[in-house]
Amino acid sequence: MTTEGHIAALERRHRELDLKIETEMQSTRKDDLYISALKRKKLEVKDELAKLSSVSA
Repeated sequence: MTTEGHIAALERRHRELDLKIETEMQSTRKDDLYISALKRKKLEVKDELAKLSSVSA
């Protein structure tokens, strides 16, 4: 996979995680541990995006 392809996949994953977090936050039976795990994963994806963006720039 090219760097651009990997960045695009990570951006897509970041948006998906954001939507999951929003959905879970609005749920009447929200799971705080699950939300924390999603936020942690989203941050990992964001960090990887930043790293790859700085390398490809």
